[in-house]
Amino acid sequence: MKKRIMWITFLIATLTLLLFSALSTSIYYHSSLEHTQQFLRGYTDALQEPAYGELDWDRAKAVAEKLGVRATFLDGEGNILYDTAGDEAGSSRADRPEVREAMEKGDGFDVRASYTLGKTYAYYCTKSGDGSYFIRLSLATSSMAEVYLESLPAVVVFLVVAALLLLLFNYLATDYMLRPVERLVRDAAQSKRVTTESEELRPIAEILNRLNDDIAARMAEIEKEKERVEEAQSSKDEFIANVTHEMNTPLTSIRGYSELLASGKLEGEMEKKAVETVLAQSERLSSLVASIINYSELDSGELPVYEVDASAVTREILLSLAPAIAEKHLVFRTEIAEKVLLQSRNERVSEVFGNLLSNAVRYNREGGEVEVRLTAREFSVSDTGIGISGEDLPRVFDRFFTADKSHGGKKGGFGLGLSVVKKLCEKAGWSIEAESKLGEGSRFTVRFSED
Repeated sequence: MKKRIMWITFLIATLTLLLFSALSTSIYYHSSLEHTQQFLRGYTDALQEPAYGELDWDRAKAVAEKLGVRATFLDGEGNILYDTAGDEAGSSRADRPEVREAMEKGDGFDVRASYTLGKTYAYYCTKSGDGSYFIRLSLATSSMAEVYLESLPAVVVFLVVAALLLLLFNYLATDYMLRPVERLVRDAAQSKRVTTESEELRPIAEILNRLNDDIAARMAEIEKEKERVEEAQSSKDEFIANVTHEMNTPLTSIRGYSELLASGKLEGEMEKKAVETVLAQSERLSSLVASIINYSELDSGELPVYEVDASAVTREILLSLAPAIAEKHLVFRTEIAEKVLLQSRNERVSEVFGNLLSNAVRYNREGGEVEVRLTAREFSVSDTGIGISGEDLPRVFDRFFTADKSHGGKKGGFGLGLSVVKKLCEKAGWSIEAESKLGEGSRFTVRFSED
C-alpha cells in the first residue's frame, strides 16, 4: 500500500510539473511575443517620415541592419517597394495576415515559419504616418515548440530533483499516515478493542469493533453449541448406561429364578416365593419401560393447553396417597388455596404434583411430617425425610438420580420422576427449586409463570 501511494503521488507530481512547465512556457512565449510586437512597433517609428524626409532605401537599410530587423516597404496595394533582404520589387505581399490586418485596422502582427529561410519570424506591419505606404518589419524568433524544447533540460532536472524529494517525503509521510491504520488492523486481528485519536479513522474503528463483537458473540454461540452437543452426548451415554443398569437388576432376578423353576429343584414355599419374585420383577421392568417411554414422549409435539384446577388436582392426589400416609403414620399439614387455575393439561399438573407428593411420602421417616402449600404463585412440598447431601443436590433433577443409592432397591424409584417434573416445568414456563439437608428433609418449590 505504501508503494502504491508513493507511485501515485509521484505520477501526480510528474504530471503537475509537466503541465506547469507547458503552461509556464506558453505564458512566457506569449509574453515575449507581446514584447517583440512592442519593439517592432517602436522600430517602425525610426523608419518613418518625417525623420528622414523622402524615402531613402540606403538609409532605411542601414537603420534596419542597425536595429537587427528586416524591413519591407509596401505600397497601398501591398506590393513591395523595397525590401532590405533583397526581395524583388513589385511582388505582392497583400495575402500576408499582418498586411491584411494593417490594411483593415492600421497595423497587424503575425508569427509564422518562413519556408524560404527555414526560420520562425515575427512580422509587424503598419501604415506610414501619411498613409501612403506600409512598413513591415520582421524579426527572427522561436516557436512555442522550440521554446519548450529549449526549456526541457531544465524541466528534466527539476523533475529528477522533485522525484527524489517526493519519494523521500512520501516514504516519511505514508509511514506517518499509515501507522494509525496499521495499529487498527493489528489490534483488530488480535481481537482487541480498537481505539484511535484520528477523527477520520473513528468510523473504521467502530466498524472493526462491531465486527469483533459479532465474531466474539458467534464464537461464544459456537462454544455453547459445542458444550450442548458434548453434554447431550454425555447425557445420552449416561442415559444408556443407567437404563442398562436399571434393566439388568430385574432381568437378572427373572432369569435366575426362571432357571431355578425350570430345573424343578424348587418345591412348596420356595417355588411360590420364586414365582412371586419373577412376577414382581417383571412388573418392575414394565414400570421402568413405561417410565422411559413417558420421559421420551415429553419431547414430542406440543399438545394444546387449557385451564386446570390445581386445587382439585392436589386434593385428588392427597386422597390417593392416604393409605401410604396412614401406613407410615405421617403428619400432613396442608394450605391449599381455592380455585388456583393454571394454563396446562390435567395429566401434566398431576404428574408434577404427584411426583413431588409421592416422593415426600416414599422418602420420609416413620411418623414424619409433610407440609403442602398451594397458592396462585407457587406449589411447595416439604418433608422430614432422608434428605439429600450438598454434593448430590445439584444432580437431583438428573435422569436416574435417586436419593437412595441402591437404585430403587429399597424405595422402589427409578430416578426419572424428578427429571420428568423438571422437563414438564420448563415446557410450561415454570421454575422449580430444591432445598435439602441430609438427614433432615427436603423442600421442593414450583413457581408458576405470571401469565
